[in-house]
Amino acid sequence: MKRPVIVGLLSFNGGFVDTTGFIGLQGLFTAHVTGNLVTAGYALVFGTHGITAKLIALPEFVIVIALARLIGASLRAANLPALRLLLGTKVLLLLAFFVLAVRFGPFPDSDSPLALLTGFAGIAAMAVQNAVQRVHFAALPATTLMTGNTTQATLDVVDLVTGAAGEQTAAVRARLFRTLTGLVAFAAGCAAAALLYAAIGFWCLALPVLVGAASAIIQVDD
Repeated sequence: MKRPVIVGLLSFNGGFVDTTGFIGLQGLFTAHVTGNLVTAGYALVFGTHGITAKLIALPEFVIVIALARLIGASLRAANLPALRLLLGTKVLLLLAFFVLAVRFGPFPDSDSPLALLTGFAGIAAMAVQNAVQRVHFAALPATTLMTGNTTQATLDVVDLVTGAAGEQTAAVRARLFRTLTGLVAFAAGCAAAALLYAAIGFWCLALPVLVGAASAIIQVDD
C-alpha cells in the first residue's frame, strides 16, 4: 500500500503548489510548466504581467530535471539513498518557496526579482518531483499532469466494463485504483490551495512542505 500512498501525497502537492503559484504569481504554473507557453502568449498579446517568469519557467524546469538526474545517478553510484535524498531536496525547495512567498509576497508584479526568485523555488521543487516520478516511480501514474491519467482511467473503465481487459483484469483494476487515487488527490490539492490561499494567502504553502516531508519519511523502495 506504500505506492498508492506516495502517489496520493505527491499528487496532492502537485495540485496544491501549481494552484497556489497560479493564483499568487499571476498565472505562473510551477508544475504544469508547458502551460506557461499558453499564458505567455496571452501576456504578449494583452500586455499582462508575468511574461518573463513564464518564458524562463520551462528552461529552468529542464535544467533542474537534468541536475536531479545527474545527482541521483551519482548518489546511487555512491550507494546512497538517492530517492530519499531527492525527496528531501524537494522539501527544502518547497520550504524556500514558502518562506520567500510569505516574506516578500503578495506580488503585484510577478516579473519583479523577488517574485521571480519565489516562483523559481516552486518550479525547482516540482521539477525534482517530476524527475523522481520518472526515475523511481515510472510504473505509477503521473503526479503533476492529469490529462494522461484521465485518459488512462477512462480507457481502463471501458475495458473493465466491456470485458476487454480479459486476463489482465486484475492488473487493470490495480492500475485504475492508483490512477484514480492520483486524480482525486490532485483535485483535492487544487481545491485546498484555492480555499486556503483565499483565507490565509501564501501561508497556505506550509501544508505542501508538511506533505512533502511525509512523502520523504515514508519507507519506499529505492
